[in-house]
Amino acid sequence: MPESMLNVESALMMIATGEFSMGVLGNAFIGLVNCMDWIKNRKISSIDLILTSLAISRICLLCIILLDCFILVLYPDVYTTGKQMRIIDFFWTLTNHLSVWFATCLSIFYFLKIANFFHPLFLWMKWRIDSVVPRILLGCLALSVFISLPVTENLDDDFRRCVKAKWKTNLTLRCRDNKAQYAFIKLFLNLLTLFPFSVSLISFLLLILSLWRHIRKMQLNATGCRDPSMEAHMGAMKAVISFLLLFIAYYLAFLVATSSYFMPETELAVVIGEVIALIYPSSHSFILILGNNKLRQASLKVLWKVKCVLTRRNF
Repeated sequence: MPESMLNVESALMMIATGEFSMGVLGNAFIGLVNCMDWIKNRKISSIDLILTSLAISRICLLCIILLDCFILVLYPDVYTTGKQMRIIDFFWTLTNHLSVWFATCLSIFYFLKIANFFHPLFLWMKWRIDSVVPRILLGCLALSVFISLPVTENLDDDFRRCVKAKWKTNLTLRCRDNKAQYAFIKLFLNLLTLFPFSVSLISFLLLILSLWRHIRKMQLNATGCRDPSMEAHMGAMKAVISFLLLFIAYYLAFLVATSSYFMPETELAVVIGEVIALIYPSSHSFILILGNNKLRQASLKVLWKVKCVLTRRNF
């Protein structure tokens, strides 16, 4: 491999490691703060349960993506066998769906708690949401496992036979068919995440509608100042729109990384795609921290303590 290519891959791996570290730090902070509050109060709120579940799923997703990067760069022969590829792809598909579904649950929760509509179905869901959150999260877990299982079909397929079968027409055709089928399955499973993404998008649009109606009501009442309801609308919209935008970038990068596995000499494209994909689970955690009062206050306390420790060391 040319030295310039090695340098590029090394730089990309350093970037990926930095993104991984920041993502684990942010998501672990969310989980730790909420778990400590759970132990202290002996109960956990619905929003904290969703955020903690989302943080755990994203830590697992970050680990899988970084592991995939290191294997691709340091041990590329691993991907010449179908078994190892399918095992890694199973966990990536699982954590990917979990992360998206939990983020969708968060979007729906914000919508139900903050939006102002008077439709009977909306009011019933608003009243029931707190009691069904644990069951919804368990349902998302079961659904994600079920969706990921097709990746493990034909686990013992060995793609190395395709390399050795250049002069064996029947075996070559079968290998190509197996690879094409596997590529289709992965693409189809990835496309399934567009459904929860669409639900989050609908929640965002309904939040905009609710905010517009609220602003219009304030104008009719000649109230020009921002009230708590408007602040809540804006905070929820920031969290949801950041998820939507980051997920679009993640999804495109994920498709590039996935499709590149089935093309020759595209390892660099895969690594670049995975480096871009890491941005979504890494950065969104900090947006959630800034948008949550409890997490924001806890982060400020931690930063203040770190500042005090550094100040004492300087003296």
